[in-house]
Amino acid sequence: MSRKVQRNEVCADCSAPDPGWSSINRGVLICDECCSVHRSLGRHISIVKHLRHSGWPPSLLQMVQTLASNGANSIWEHSLLDPAQVQSGRRKPNPQDKVHPTKSEFIRAKYQMLAFVHKLPCRDDDGVTTKDLSKQLHSSVRTGSLETCLRLLSLGAQANFFHPEKGTTPLHVAAKAGQVLQAELLVVYGADPGAPDINGRTPIDYARQAGHVELAERLVECQYELTDRLAFYLCGRRPDHKNGHYIIPQMADRYIVYLNNRLFEELAMDVYDEVDRRENDAVWLTTQNHSTLVTERSAVPFLPVNPEYSATRNQGRQKLARFNAREFATLIIDILSDAKRRQHGKGLTSPTDPLDLSQADDDQHDYDSVASDEDTDSDLTAQNNNNTHMDSSDLSDGPITLQEYLEVKKALASSEAKVQQLMKVNNNLSEELRRLQKEVRPSTVLKQYSSLNTPSSAPLRRDRQAFSMYEPVGTTPKALTPALDPLTGRLQPLSPVSVSISVRPDLFKLPFPVGLSFSLCFPEPTLVCCCLLTALYRHLMAKQDFLVGRSSEEDSRGDVDDTESEPDPTLPCTEDVILKTEQVTKNIQELLRAAQEFKHDSFVPCSEKIHLAVTEMASLFPRVNKCILL
Repeated sequence: MSRKVQRNEVCADCSAPDPGWSSINRGVLICDECCSVHRSLGRHISIVKHLRHSGWPPSLLQMVQTLASNGANSIWEHSLLDPAQVQSGRRKPNPQDKVHPTKSEFIRAKYQMLAFVHKLPCRDDDGVTTKDLSKQLHSSVRTGSLETCLRLLSLGAQANFFHPEKGTTPLHVAAKAGQVLQAELLVVYGADPGAPDINGRTPIDYARQAGHVELAERLVECQYELTDRLAFYLCGRRPDHKNGHYIIPQMADRYIVYLNNRLFEELAMDVYDEVDRRENDAVWLTTQNHSTLVTERSAVPFLPVNPEYSATRNQGRQKLARFNAREFATLIIDILSDAKRRQHGKGLTSPTDPLDLSQADDDQHDYDSVASDEDTDSDLTAQNNNNTHMDSSDLSDGPITLQEYLEVKKALASSEAKVQQLMKVNNNLSEELRRLQKEVRPSTVLKQYSSLNTPSSAPLRRDRQAFSMYEPVGTTPKALTPALDPLTGRLQPLSPVSVSISVRPDLFKLPFPVGLSFSLCFPEPTLVCCCLLTALYRHLMAKQDFLVGRSSEEDSRGDVDDTESEPDPTLPCTEDVILKTEQVTKNIQELLRAAQEFKHDSFVPCSEKIHLAVTEMASLFPRVNKCILL
């Protein structure tokens, strides 16, 4: 099918004529301005590709154009077609509207929040609804109705659904029926061409057995899409898959072999997304009017955040943009080589100069510091110095060692260790309680207690109500309302107070000195959580000091029972602490996104979620909870 767009086609988001880009997984055509917003959403929301300047498999291009011409856009704008919605004030942007905020807010609501998609009636069991939709998809893919299958996928049908009675997936059915376009749509939504049926046969086997040779070859290409894309990015060639599945240039050092399968798969997918971003960047820069369209807000300098991934992985994904062409090519070569090794089930070969990961990481801190322009050159110099033993090759001249990426992968585990250290701090403080009873003067403790209980402003109270993130927002940010003042006070940064008890030199101290730079040790979300936990333990220490003084007075009167001062051995499990910590992190990220997008109506609900999450975390520690209530 020709790549030339029909003249009657318009942008699906603003109705601008002659759209030059497409959103593959949404089945729509979009203009340059709307494409800049789509790219900022990330590939997990919209997979964009230029219609004329990008490489297209013919069947994939035909699938997109078929969906666009058959009205796939009505799936994503279902409620906007309702006259009642038109009267409510919601409207579709015009080509003359500004990209920010008019077009960007509409596109985010349309594709990221699915605000205009037809909603099914609420049911008690969402799993049953998803299963029913997946069964309908399993039956529909044998027909040529692409828009029906896209509608089912938009409602939540699973492309990899395994039918319990028939023992096949939707891709098996489409391959057997010879539905090439249906197979393309399913693969775009995550269907696995190598998934076996109940008898161990793959969709590729189904297509060959039914005589659909071209479809079988296309499914093989889809199965090796990741490595094919990486090889094409390096040398402009793709394997024919008849003589071999991999094209691997001369390799450099292969430290990537030390990653387990899960981390290797994550790294490969992240590099694939980065290749897609760089290729789209190249097309974007060659097709735009730089004086009018290319601005800081339309550029995508690194991979957007995917909320389904951890903060550590998102940080590592964004670091890929810092690799120059040589370093990135070396990383791709290593991935291609190790993908072939893992595919064939070969074991590790001992390198000539073995790498001791534990020793290599001892001299480095566990967490990456925030990237800055001044430390970029020094980082690259250090990486080049560490790579003195390498194969002679133009592409592999001075490859990186991936040490930086491995450090990021270790960050989450180290963060969990810090949380466990804080838990041990609480236990050790309880054990020191009896010894502190006779050494802290009651007058000093009472003075501290009176200062801690100084009346503060009344807590913010408001009835919970539904809110919409699609309400009209002005072009300029509004000032915070007075109702937000208490929350603003709660969210002020912590003052640099020394967290230690220096009554005796041998007493326990918290392992966080005042001069420690948290930005060098923690990723940003983990820093916030650890600061919250640190504040929690500071409050605990002050309250325990008061209890110590009160117990000392009673001891002087002979009314103290030794058994009453024994610490409570009950502590929450590590899984509960990690779960609550992640909840606090997600809520803070949600508030940050709302602030960056000037969604003032979301500040109070987001702040309440943070307060609720911190309260739930505090409830895990009985002594902390008791002291807070005093």
